[in-house]
Amino acid sequence: MKNGDFLTKTEYGLLILTALFLILMTALFARTSTAGDTGVYTITTREHAEEVVPETALPVNINTATAEELDVLPGIGPALAGRIIAYREAHGPFTEAEQLLEVSGIGEAVLDGLRDQIVLEEAIG
Repeated sequence: MKNGDFLTKTEYGLLILTALFLILMTALFARTSTAGDTGVYTITTREHAEEVVPETALPVNINTATAEELDVLPGIGPALAGRIIAYREAHGPFTEAEQLLEVSGIGEAVLDGLRDQIVLEEAIG
């Protein structure tokens, strides 16, 4: 370092890298924090993948939900979501959660996992 120099070349390089990192993190945060985003995200690590459902997507009204909306519920996949909709179309709206037991593939364990995440409101109109 010469007399009067404030930073060494190494310190200057680290300062530039830090500034770039902060700019990129700010841009990433701004991109991922859009209002109204209620999608389902999958977090994947080398060990496992885990679905994360934002709380704003719950509870799900099983009398009006689409297959995609039902699919976010624990224990419900695309096939079971289709069977719930088919049952609803054949028998009318669900009036109590226990009626889900009549849908092939839903047992007590699945129903117990759903109770706090569903509502049974009838469609308007």
